[in-house]
Amino acid sequence: MKLIASLLIAAAVAVPTLSAQASGPAAAAKADVAKGQASYAAICAACHGPDGNSVITANPKLAQQHPQYLAKQLAEFKSGKRANGVMLGMASALSDDDMKNVAAWLATQKAEPGMAKDKDLVVLGERIYRGGIADRQIPACAGCHSPSGAGIPAQYPRLSGQHAEYTAAQLTAFRDGVRLNNAVMSGVAAKLNDREIKAVADYIAGLR
Repeated sequence: MKLIASLLIAAAVAVPTLSAQASGPAAAAKADVAKGQASYAAICAACHGPDGNSVITANPKLAQQHPQYLAKQLAEFKSGKRANGVMLGMASALSDDDMKNVAAWLATQKAEPGMAKDKDLVVLGERIYRGGIADRQIPACAGCHSPSGAGIPAQYPRLSGQHAEYTAAQLTAFRDGVRLNNAVMSGVAAKLNDREIKAVADYIAGLR
């Protein structure tokens, strides 16, 4: 009986401790969208547009992107896990809270739709995006990024409407071992040739 009583007392003590951990500062902290907008305007807008809809095709559209994904990328630029000299400099000026705030503000901005440009390749791009290439064990992009390109929050980024030039550059970087911050994407891109990368990127640009 003494053993049972001791266990019950221990459990009673442990539960509040676990609850306190779950509701601690990290869990309770919320993004400050207004601060995010200010930080974005000061640091990011020149390259990514005033509302996250970049008009420079080498720079990604960030509007309406999942905030967890954006914050993760900023942290990895800052740490060097995702190599990019320009973004290293920009992200280094941001604290963890700044990153979370900027990402939260961008998630509230509406992404402008894009369009496919190469009608000769878009059919191939659609086939790969929706069905993959079975005989080469290339999975369908839609399996992770959704048929519409909306992605899955906190797991897979939104792709729809993204500049084809940017998407192609990232797929090539994954394939060639330049971008190393996602092993799954490196494995998928390693199996794609230049034409297939261009086709998928062009198809993604027209998704909506």
